[in-house]
Amino acid sequence: MTENKTSQPSGKEIGYLDMELLRFTTAGSVDDGKSTLIGRLLYDSKAIFEDQMEAIERASISRGAEEVNLALLTDGLRAEREQGITIDVAYRYFATPKRKFIIADTPGHIQYTRNMVTGASTANAAVILIDARNGVIEQTRRHAYIASLLQIPHVVVCVNKMDLVDFAKDVFDAIVADFGSVATKLAIQDVHFLPISAKLGDNVVEASLHMDWYTGPTFIGLMETLPVGGDHNFDDPRFPVQYVIRPISDQYHDYRGYAGRVAGGIFRVGQEVVVLPGGLQSTIEGIDFGSESLASAFPPQSVTIRLSNEIDISRGSMIVAVGNLPTVGQEIELMVCWLNAKPLQVKGKYLVKHTSSEMRCLVNEVVYKVNINTLDEVKDDLSVGLNDIARITIKTVKPLFYDSYKRNRETGSLIIIDESTNNVVGAGMII
Repeated sequence: MTENKTSQPSGKEIGYLDMELLRFTTAGSVDDGKSTLIGRLLYDSKAIFEDQMEAIERASISRGAEEVNLALLTDGLRAEREQGITIDVAYRYFATPKRKFIIADTPGHIQYTRNMVTGASTANAAVILIDARNGVIEQTRRHAYIASLLQIPHVVVCVNKMDLVDFAKDVFDAIVADFGSVATKLAIQDVHFLPISAKLGDNVVEASLHMDWYTGPTFIGLMETLPVGGDHNFDDPRFPVQYVIRPISDQYHDYRGYAGRVAGGIFRVGQEVVVLPGGLQSTIEGIDFGSESLASAFPPQSVTIRLSNEIDISRGSMIVAVGNLPTVGQEIELMVCWLNAKPLQVKGKYLVKHTSSEMRCLVNEVVYKVNINTLDEVKDDLSVGLNDIARITIKTVKPLFYDSYKRNRETGSLIIIDESTNNVVGAGMII
């Protein structure tokens, strides 16, 4: 792939994003306080409606709780409320004056690791909770590995329940050191550590009065200022075509546009492009956003691109920049998180969905599995079952246009589908 560095969008170009959006996922072991943290965050930031609060108060009383259980804000399923655990990905939306947020609250049980992969796949940040009494445990390492595997740009480690260890600085420092060694081994670049008490609200929205030794930001203060502008790839223009627009109207009888979401780089009117798989060249004549005409488009905008000449383009085609082509191939090597109880079948046939294209594939081999406890490669047991993470190779029936996952999370990821059930069975990151 040719290196072709381009500038990031200018302030004028991103003017429509005056309120930036940050997606973050929470992870941690069972009862580490993920749901309580989110409940406290929503409560203290005044993001809860009165009727929601009343419902939570009633539910807390019915369960015999002496105080309001803020975790019920995210534990919405009846089974979750009855068991007091999170077993599905709960999404919540809220905003502060500085930023908009989408939160994915994911389960802590090992058997629901696949849910964390789902919730973290589009996240800008991973919030990993650690019980101050227990420190870094197996599930902590598992979640750190998944955050690393999914190339989540920012990791925020919240050492929770500091009130249960007398807000001791040495306990916090020991956990920072332990997790720091894991982060170094996994090459996680941007890690932040916060001592908090989600139950009492210390360092969530308001600074703690019990930990004057901590001088960093509160949780919400950090999340409002994490830089997300550079989380997308602005160097490699990639536009997977999702839909060809040909309006049936006399007014637009000459209109032909290609709708999709920009997966990488910056596209500008007048730019020379190549359309894959055919390899024919054209020039961008216009970029439409609804009824508005744009001079440029960049991730993650959904737009319609018009070209200067008619080319055979359909769903699954990809528009890229001249001189900056993705890798094109059928033999693909990837890391996969297996999401189904039915084990992966070597030489088995599956469907793969990559950007806007879908095709059949054959699993050639399992190269190794990952031991989550030690992060070592396992080669003496190559069976891949539910929640296993492995390196595999596949062969697709037709060429795929892709980048490595490390370079572009959009064009470097795919999902594996069981043809017989149409269930998603694997999430893959192309190496």
